Amino acid sequence: MSTYKNLLPSLPDWGRCGVMGVVNVTPDSFSDGGGWLDPGRAVAHGLELVVQGADIVDVGGESTRPGAVRITCEEEIRRVLPVIRGLADGGAVVSVDTMRAEVAEAAVDAGARVINDVSGGRADPAMVKVAARTGVPFVVMHWRGQSAGMDDLATYGDVVGEVIGEVERQMSVVVSGGVDPAQVIVDPGLGFAKTRENDWSLLARLEAWASLGRPVLVAASRKRFLGALLAEPDTGRPRPARARDAATAAVSALAAAQGAWAVRVHEVPATADAVRVEAALRETLA
Repeated sequence: MSTYKNLLPSLPDWGRCGVMGVVNVTPDSFSDGGGWLDPGRAVAHGLELVVQGADIVDVGGESTRPGAVRITCEEEIRRVLPVIRGLADGGAVVSVDTMRAEVAEAAVDAGARVINDVSGGRADPAMVKVAARTGVPFVVMHWRGQSAGMDDLATYGDVVGEVIGEVERQMSVVVSGGVDPAQVIVDPGLGFAKTRENDWSLLARLEAWASLGRPVLVAASRKRFLGALLAEPDTGRPRPARARDAATAAVSALAAAQGAWAVRVHEVPATADAVRVEAALRETLA
């Protein structure tokens, strides 16, 4: 059981699983699209997440929900930069959620301290160079293709072994491109080219990721596999995204117990409590 202390010296060591709060500056994200399009509201929301217990605020301007259509680079920059500047000026540790090198570079210049690329550097050939040049922590998530067609790519034999293997190979590509291995954070990519069963299998074996020797980010918040689990018994209708936060907090505690470095969530307070409970229990058992 590891919290990956001191593996990311450029970020605070929380002594427990960290909490990454989400600010979607989008009209079409699957659970909170449109809520924070106004930059002032988005900054206020992000700073409130910090008060509630978020260690990092992850700002994204492009939806990556299943079936999402991409926006222009110019529009993505227009959405995220004022929010990143406002949050950084307010003292928040900010992450930028983007697949575009130009957006990532502008975001770091504006104060972002982490690049969270759901494609792990695959979507934009220039991203690895930006990650190397900026030197900030870089998330390499498991990814097989763009959101519009990713559900068709969820074919696995041994999902845990294959996903870890694919991330390990992409880590090698990223490092060969100049990124310091000490910058790398890995992410299993729950919900991205994964069936519900795949997601549960990956969650059950998070400890296997220790073989990569890098911090693990787990992003399960409000995702489809939780909606299916909590479906109405009579109709089978999935529980709405915003009604999945208690289940998300439960996943956060379980991920922390398996050594996750951080969990990415939309609703912070319950998860902030959950990871602190796990840390207290782990310290007691030590």
